[in-house]
Amino acid sequence: MSDKRLLHSRGFRIVLAAALGIALAALAGSVFAAQDKYTVRVPNGLVFSDFRGYENWQAVAVSQTDALLKVMVANPIMIDAYRAGIPGNGKPFPDGSKIAKIEWRPKKSTEAPFSVRIPDTLQDVFFIEKNSKRFPDTKGWAYAAFDYDPSSDTFKPDPTGVVGCGFACHTRVATKDYIFTAYGKR
Repeated sequence: MSDKRLLHSRGFRIVLAAALGIALAALAGSVFAAQDKYTVRVPNGLVFSDFRGYENWQAVAVSQTDALLKVMVANPIMIDAYRAGIPGNGKPFPDGSKIAKIEWRPKKSTEAPFSVRIPDTLQDVFFIEKNSKRFPDTKGWAYAAFDYDPSSDTFKPDPTGVVGCGFACHTRVATKDYIFTAYGKR
């Protein structure tokens, strides 16, 4: 009789260990499947994690093309600089200034009582950071573009790093400290 209890408790332990192993394997699989976007970086050194919290930064301006809706957001350092009149006052943005452009493919709203396009699928995010010590060759600015893949819910660096635009593109606004986006009137 004691052998049966031992066998029963031993079998129970084996089943319990197997169930625990399966649960841990499933949990590990879901952890590895989810991307930590903050580990992604572009070849020139900008890291997604340098822009942690960009999702909650204040809007600078919005824009649109035929294909995309865009919002530009900036960190508090850059927002304060805009409010102080930079770059219109001829002063440069301070080191630590960061701006992000978030782009979506649009769709027509089915709920609004008028014709309006709203964000649908996230397309990509662009980041610009001012750090004169890290990026002296580009007047202190660094540029990065990260493409979003909705099917895998992951980001990857755009193969060009800057989607055909970066410092070379921004030189046309050198008098505005290399920033295209003006702070919209509130």
